[in-house]
Amino acid sequence: MDRELVIVIDFGGQYNQLVARRVRECNVYCEIYSYKTELSKIREMHPKGIILTGGPSSCYEEGAATCSPELFALGIPVLGLCYGAQLMSHVLGGKVARAAAREYGRTEVDVDQTSRLFTDVTPHTVCWMSHFDYIAQMAPGFRSTASTKNCPVAAAEDEARKLYAIQFHPEVLHTEEGSKMLWHFVRDICGCRGDWKMDSFVEENITAIREKVGGGKVLCALSGGVDSSVAAVLLSRAVGEQLTCVFVDHGLLRKDEGDQVEKVFGSGRNYKLNFIRVNAQERFYQRLAGVSEPEQKRKIIGEEFIRVFEEEAKKIGAVDFLVQGTIYPDVVESGLGGESTVIKSHHNVGGLPDCVDFREILEPLRSLFKDEVRKVGLELGIPEYLVYRQPFPGPGLGVRIVGEVTPEKVKIVQDADAIYREEIAAAGLDRELNQYFAALTNMRSVGVMGDERTYDYAVALRAVKTVDFMTAEAAEIPWGVLKRVMSRIINEVQGVNRVLYDVSSKPPGTIEFE
Repeated sequence: MDRELVIVIDFGGQYNQLVARRVRECNVYCEIYSYKTELSKIREMHPKGIILTGGPSSCYEEGAATCSPELFALGIPVLGLCYGAQLMSHVLGGKVARAAAREYGRTEVDVDQTSRLFTDVTPHTVCWMSHFDYIAQMAPGFRSTASTKNCPVAAAEDEARKLYAIQFHPEVLHTEEGSKMLWHFVRDICGCRGDWKMDSFVEENITAIREKVGGGKVLCALSGGVDSSVAAVLLSRAVGEQLTCVFVDHGLLRKDEGDQVEKVFGSGRNYKLNFIRVNAQERFYQRLAGVSEPEQKRKIIGEEFIRVFEEEAKKIGAVDFLVQGTIYPDVVESGLGGESTVIKSHHNVGGLPDCVDFREILEPLRSLFKDEVRKVGLELGIPEYLVYRQPFPGPGLGVRIVGEVTPEKVKIVQDADAIYREEIAAAGLDRELNQYFAALTNMRSVGVMGDERTYDYAVALRAVKTVDFMTAEAAEIPWGVLKRVMSRIINEVQGVNRVLYDVSSKPPGTIEFE
């Protein structure tokens, strides 16, 4: 589609998705590409701006991720962040060296308000630093526009060539005025209009889907989660009863969720589509028996999903397209579109088998972050209780049960999770928390219940607050709520004698357990 584009060139930084998300908050479309992307491809994309991410290396080391000096001669504004700032200086003739001490954490930065990046930024602002190296000598044509107590060049620019280097991370929330800085780069310096909005996304995609599908039949992988539900309704608006939604109850859903999904999307409901429910619990349990390695579980669940869809497609006749609710974080975290380390495969991306018996896979939400998917859902008129439903991974409870998956373990985590969600809602916290759930650890420990020794499982509770699901902090749930949850789980869920609360942030942890 014809839209303004800013690209993020990834050098292995942990915040690559966050940079792209912040650009989109400026209503400008943004995508992530590896630093290995050919210069000719970058030219063909006609980006309005380029942002270079952070990275784990020193830019002057042999074999370090780098870029061509030609990148800075394209006439396109470039913003380097942390490693990207150092690399810009290094490539253009400056000097980058190891600092005597690492500068890390919230740091007061003095900025020059004559710079277009810092026009309305407080002269003494707080930013997030994370670097050992520093710009010891600026490249020819650059001037310093920010400094700290230990870093004389916290930002530099060559305004004539529209090149900007920032030593800190404006994309993280710890940089108090980082959003302003990125706005100035994207909207003022790059000259973007800001036409990336969800209402236009919906209409453009409905038109594009109709043109692509034509008279073909479409099969949608409907899980009942936010992503697949939005994808299904988007397709329903585009092609109506050419769409058949197959809901596979793989036995790894939350308690009573299968019946709830059928109630929303089944026959006689609000959506113009065909709905089929497949009860395949035993089939999945058999495939997962004896398997404990997380990636293998994801692959098995993803492949079995596709096999079920293939079988259903044969029952209903020729099917041309398979729809999946893949979103942008799935793509990037699976190692596509950037340079960062693969975190995990997703059954919508990395778990696909080599041979899929459909003409093509449609992923209408592939370019969206989670909060953008929710906005699309509201634009489509989907009820708020569905749009703001708790995120649920494609492999379901398969990645919330550490180790082997068995029917007994599934029941334990379903019951514990239902209690947890019930108490969170009763405490009025359900809309304050961005994601919360119970998981079953693979740890068994000694306990005492009714004067008898027990040797049962430990359930772990997880609750996080996040803007974009790329970074997250554990939520501070009131102690009284946690005690009620603990008491109910231990007393009402057979096989559990211990309840833990996970306080890990992302990074270093992930939101899901596997």
